[in-house]
Amino acid sequence: MTEEKNIITINDKEYNVAELDQNQQYFIAQIKDLDIKVGNLKFQLDQASVAKDSFSQALIKSVEEVKNETEDGTNS
Repeated sequence: MTEEKNIITINDKEYNVAELDQNQQYFIAQIKDLDIKVGNLKFQLDQASVAKDSFSQALIKSVEEVKNETEDGTNS
């Protein structure tokens, strides 16, 4: 059975996380957690952007339909 080492690279140099001090390990944990949060926020931003575009298109379509009805005289 092989032991998998937790290695990180900082400025092109590899470090075994187990050999770093507690403070350095804490920074690594914070960075990993923030990477996850950034990914989740990007995902949510994509969803919000698509939803906003959809509502904007619905508004444009609605305004154009009312304008066309008014110009045709069907809503006078």
